[in-house]
Amino acid sequence: MEVHHNNRQGWSFFFYLCMCGAICESFRYSVPEERKSGSLVANVLKDLKVDAKELSARRGKLVSKNTKQYFQLDLHNGNILLRDKIDRESLCGQKDPCVLLSEIVLENPLQVHRIEVEIEDVNDNSPQFSKKDFLFEIPEQVPTNTRFPLERAQDADKGENAVQNYSLSPNENFRLDVQSHSDGSKYAELILQKQLDREEDTQHFLILSAVDGGTPRRTGTAQVIVKVLDNNDNFPQFGDSVYKVKLKENTPKETVVIKVEATDRDFGSYGDITYSFSQVSENVLKAFSLNKHTAELTIAGSIDYEEEREYAINIKATDGGGLTAYCKVIVEVEDRNDNAPEVTLTSITSPLSEDSPPDTVVAVFSITDQDSGDNGRTACTTGTNLPFMLKASENDYYHLVTQQPLDRERVSEYNITITATDWGSPRLTSTRIINVQISDVNDNAPVFEKSFFDMQLHENNIPGLLIGLVKARDLDTAQNAKVTYSLLPGKVSDQPVSSYVSINSETGNLYAIRSVDYEQVKDFQVTVRAVDSGSPSLSSEVMVRVVVMDENDNAPFILYPLQNGTSPSNDLVPRGAEAGYLVTKVVAVDRDSGQNSWLSFELLKATEPGLFSVGIQNGEVKTMRPINKRDTFKHKLIIGVKDNGHPPQSTSATLSILLVDGFSDPYMKMVDIPKEEVVEKEDHTLTMYLVICLAVISFIFLVSVLVFVAIKIHKRKKFIGSSALNFPVGPNFPENCGDADAGSLSRAYNYEVCLGGGSLNSEFRFLRPFFPVFSMEPAQSQGAQRISSGSQEVPCRDIPSHGAEGQVMNQVRI
Repeated sequence: MEVHHNNRQGWSFFFYLCMCGAICESFRYSVPEERKSGSLVANVLKDLKVDAKELSARRGKLVSKNTKQYFQLDLHNGNILLRDKIDRESLCGQKDPCVLLSEIVLENPLQVHRIEVEIEDVNDNSPQFSKKDFLFEIPEQVPTNTRFPLERAQDADKGENAVQNYSLSPNENFRLDVQSHSDGSKYAELILQKQLDREEDTQHFLILSAVDGGTPRRTGTAQVIVKVLDNNDNFPQFGDSVYKVKLKENTPKETVVIKVEATDRDFGSYGDITYSFSQVSENVLKAFSLNKHTAELTIAGSIDYEEEREYAINIKATDGGGLTAYCKVIVEVEDRNDNAPEVTLTSITSPLSEDSPPDTVVAVFSITDQDSGDNGRTACTTGTNLPFMLKASENDYYHLVTQQPLDRERVSEYNITITATDWGSPRLTSTRIINVQISDVNDNAPVFEKSFFDMQLHENNIPGLLIGLVKARDLDTAQNAKVTYSLLPGKVSDQPVSSYVSINSETGNLYAIRSVDYEQVKDFQVTVRAVDSGSPSLSSEVMVRVVVMDENDNAPFILYPLQNGTSPSNDLVPRGAEAGYLVTKVVAVDRDSGQNSWLSFELLKATEPGLFSVGIQNGEVKTMRPINKRDTFKHKLIIGVKDNGHPPQSTSATLSILLVDGFSDPYMKMVDIPKEEVVEKEDHTLTMYLVICLAVISFIFLVSVLVFVAIKIHKRKKFIGSSALNFPVGPNFPENCGDADAGSLSRAYNYEVCLGGGSLNSEFRFLRPFFPVFSMEPAQSQGAQRISSGSQEVPCRDIPSHGAEGQVMNQVRI
């Protein structure tokens, strides 16, 4: 188990060639055969000039160049260990030396070290003869010192453990001569040292022993039987002592290789020649057969150039008298292209990150071909249209590297076909498919299904109601494709958008947090952000517009006449009004929109049903017939206003109409305009009328408030001034100055009595009504009318007198 650096001069040139390549250095080790599994072969850390940590970090691998992996590399300590027990004889046969080739491959940077492990022979096989008995038929007249070659004993061991000597049992007629071949192997010849006499002994039995040089020594024996024959004075003779023939490998069985014939000048049985193998190995016996009568050498087994390149066959010719002759046939096996290249994968990076830069090493592999010459030369290619390319290195190694950017979203894996072709004829090809998975990086931002989302939400919704779904997809995988949704800050009617809607961060469901009123918010927009879970994370945004759908949740509102709970206003109609006379117009609005705001009018109740009618669409109150004197002077109408929603909302307005005589308001006259033109004009200007009415009413209300506040302030100032005079209050002054009796004045009159502190006379203020009031009685009786019960009761204050006047008179002027 020591490193052999023998033959340094022979290896130095090889090392020089490998200095700039991937093959850095070659190391040679040895290990005896029959060692147990797990036995130490060598430690390579010192030779590799690395430590155990670097060896593991560089992913050191031990790659066998044989079909079977006999060794394994321990990355923790750098030891090369036996995987299985090795039998040198079964592995290499008679081949010497028996060397197993492996390579240690280191990555980052790539280095390949050639490892040669010589399997040392141990003496575990005894010499063996092919037969237990060998028969020699020797004529009695054979002269002394005649040599008879003996068959060699076969020992599977090599070197010193092979056969080193032969010995013969003691006898008088024969001795043994041991010699060596050029390859160092021993063989023995039987030498006749005393002439045979058939009359004395017809047979001689000798024990031939073969001894090897191992420790302990092993011995094999065979019995040599010598049969003494009568005289045969002519030996068989071959035409040549050595025959050479070339044979293609894989030649079919029973093909004749060569025919070697010998001749014998004797006659009869002494001239009959038989042929047989002499001192041949087991490989020859498996591969060839010999016809003992015709001397034809034929093929009996498979001829493989890669297993045996040359056969040396000894053929013996024996005549009928026992005389023999020998020749040698040397068969040279010629190589054929019968082995396809083999692709051996050494290293692969899978999965491969999609952001790998160009020239990233994906796989390292080697190509071997057991043939020789051009049959063993190979070329390697890959498929087209791939983002990979091959780079050749020393010793038939190839690197598969990236040449284009990778995109996992376009192609998530590659099945790369490696095709190896030799240069033989015909060319042989082998393929190997390498599967490379592409791992994902976060290079794709989430993409929404739409560039803009429109959603609808009905007003008066339940909080927590699902509005809709926004969905974004990420082309990446795993965590890089996990999308989280959120709302960006914003305002909706000066309120944060988060107070109106929320979003499920995982599903993208958009929910309403509060109930929305269409009359306040008709639509709003929110911005949704989708963020993936990659590192760094990528995001995208989309605008979502939520349109609030109107519900019929508002009843119509009467703008005119005002329905404020006080006494309703009176509309005056002259008794001379004709049919179609416009009395008034009911003005109403609805805060809803669309068909929910379409209003229709109808007359629900009337004092006299056939006298007045209401326009269904415009709310105009008109007379249906001329007014006569028999009609009641006061009429009350209840007009219903209904919208077009589902379900419909409605309200009602109460009108008071008074029929009067002598009413001559120019605005009350009938305008002789065709009905079709009136309706058409009103339809076009209805909206404008409503806006004007609303503005006027708002203005009147504001002015009334201001006037009321001003009057109150003015009265307070007067009250403060009158208190400074310290006037006593008379105890006998009547409580109320106004007459509470019922009268005939209209309800539209309002009265207020204010007594100043600095005056003895009372001032009676009369506020004019909104509409002129005409007497309903004859003129003679108007002076006798008194204040009606609908007038206000005005309290009177006691005012002290300066002289004889002791009471205060109120004068009412009409």
